[in-house]
Amino acid sequence: MPVRLLIAVLVVLLVCLLAVAVDRAVKAIKRERRRLEATRRLAAATAQAEARDRQRKAAEQVSGALTSIMPTIHDMDTRHVDEPGGTPPP
Repeated sequence: MPVRLLIAVLVVLLVCLLAVAVDRAVKAIKRERRRLEATRRLAAATAQAEARDRQRKAAEQVSGALTSIMPTIHDMDTRHVDEPGGTPPP
């Protein structure tokens, strides 16, 4: 009788250890999937931010090129036009 009891206890312990091992394996797999998904989202966000940055820099270069051809208002002195009566403006 004690041998059967010992075998039953060993079987129960083995089943419990197997359940714990399976649980840990499932959790590790889920954790790895979450990591991969987070890495994928991060890579997509990084690519999108880099594209926006490239677009912003290109617009900045175009704006600089336009300003070098067409100066801004502040780069020129104020011009005065003589009044028709020949008197200069104050």
